[in-house]
Amino acid sequence: MDFAGKVEKLIAGSVLGLGSPVCVGDMSAAALQLAEQIRQENVLVAEGLKRHDAGLIDELILQYQHRLLRYLLYLTGNRELAEDLFQETWMRVLLRGSQFNGNSRFDTWLFTIARNLVIDLRRRPMASLEEMFEKSEDDRPFEIPSQEKTPFDHLATLEHGTLVTEALLTLEPLQREVLTLRFHEDMSLEEIARLTRAPLSTVKSRLYRGLAALKPHVAAARARSGGEQEAR
Repeated sequence: MDFAGKVEKLIAGSVLGLGSPVCVGDMSAAALQLAEQIRQENVLVAEGLKRHDAGLIDELILQYQHRLLRYLLYLTGNRELAEDLFQETWMRVLLRGSQFNGNSRFDTWLFTIARNLVIDLRRRPMASLEEMFEKSEDDRPFEIPSQEKTPFDHLATLEHGTLVTEALLTLEPLQREVLTLRFHEDMSLEEIARLTRAPLSTVKSRLYRGLAALKPHVAAARARSGGEQEAR
């Protein structure tokens, strides 16, 4: 399936929960075991943060640094600002680690801290997140750091994948955030709703509108690809 076809499939398929429903009974024993393992890991992280375990903090930074910076870059569209918020996020983790109780995923808690810092930057209500960012004077392109492949990365690594990054930065911040969390972080729509404190229906709407907004860029990539093949 080509670049455009994959995005169109995402718009119409299971991304929005329109595919075949999955029952709880369909979960395998392995999946349940994995869920329990993740829960136990979160509990251990919570205990380590309460002890201010320096070694644990170093491990968490190493594990999540690429994902956190990528999230902040896509959310703000500004490298300098994202790097400042990245440092501040980890400072909050050090200072408020005891607040993490292990009942949720650590990455969800971490991204919530980062998101709240972005919102606090302009001391605006959460509902006005899309109004917070003005066009950066620094128009130099930047590369999004990546540690491992995610579903959305497969689109971004195609021949015209740079258009995906450029296209994401043209979207409204709330749409860009949902797309980043869904495809780069592989979060479920329910997890995104909890992180952003938005109704599930709103998250689905932002995701759909964001994917729809990417379609013209996909069409441009397809046209350019066809033109280059003809030129050869």
